[in-house]
Amino acid sequence: MPEKRSFRSSASFGKRQEYVVIAELLRRGFDVYQTLVDDQGIDCIIRQEKGDKLCYIDIQIKARSKDCNPRNAGRFSAMEIVNPRPNYYFIFYSEHADTYWVIPSQELVQLANQIKTGQNKGRFSINFCNIRADGTVTPRPKFDGHKNNFDLLKWW
Repeated sequence: MPEKRSFRSSASFGKRQEYVVIAELLRRGFDVYQTLVDDQGIDCIIRQEKGDKLCYIDIQIKARSKDCNPRNAGRFSAMEIVNPRPNYYFIFYSEHADTYWVIPSQELVQLANQIKTGQNKGRFSINFCNIRADGTVTPRPKFDGHKNNFDLLKWW
């Protein structure tokens, strides 16, 4: 049996999680389009109609697996947030906490910490979880308004 490669496991987890999020969006009635390349920080696009008007929302998906250290279960670091704008959202998922957070990019740049020095200078970092003394991972109450809140994506 071949040895499991961590980089491959990590990459495949991220791709699987993109599909899980897309399935969740479809289940909730969103019209979802996938991008072929993630050059612009966009994993999928939601198309919404209201009368004769259209709205497109760009989505970036980030996920942390149970294989990570529990202290990092809700930590997303060195994120590049390209052109924060009203129609650009991030969906974060922590497998440890089994929780999604839906956050508009413009709000994310206010909530996250911007890295000041080093090779990731200008990028952003945020932590959605706490870890209890017993090792249990829990979502931070500070982000309850975003927790599993896919309704934030509704245009109407």
